[in-house]
Amino acid sequence: MLDDDEIRAALEGLPGWAGDRSGISRTVEAPDFPTGVRVVDEVAVAAEAADHHPDIDIRWRKVTFTLVTHSEGGVTRKDTDLAGVISDIAERHGAR
Repeated sequence: MLDDDEIRAALEGLPGWAGDRSGISRTVEAPDFPTGVRVVDEVAVAAEAADHHPDIDIRWRKVTFTLVTHSEGGVTRKDTDLAGVISDIAERHGAR
């Protein structure tokens, strides 16, 4: 599990992400609903490959991703690594 300083340092390199030891999250806004769903589809494939799965909430064009490693009791490198992947996927689809 990452400590507070490690989480802060990781979040500095992950624009749009916020959180603490209990979890990190980011909401992106897609250009339209179908694009938001495509972002979720691509994140699902990446998450499955990493064997690490975010909580996902879709509200029209807004998609919120929340990451925490439950088995470790907090945020780990798995979460910060997947956060970077999610950000890359969102950006490729024009979600900000």
